[in-house]
Amino acid sequence: MAKKETFETSMTELEEIVGKLEAGDVTLDESLELFEKGVKLVKSCRNKLDEAEKKVKILTAGSDGDMVEKDFGDAE
Repeated sequence: MAKKETFETSMTELEEIVGKLEAGDVTLDESLELFEKGVKLVKSCRNKLDEAEKKVKILTAGSDGDMVEKDFGDAE
């Protein structure tokens, strides 16, 4: 069974990739491989953030004083 990567581990790996690319100490082929992996990590992180946003609910007091759930995007 494959270990599911968390958002935090993906971000850490992405930061390491960016550091290697910025340092410029890798070959062109290695740079392309790192870039490709970085793009996949960015997409994965974005998907995880989108999923989290869908789950977030903000409780606000309704006109009658009871708590009302609203979707995260409706809070404004």
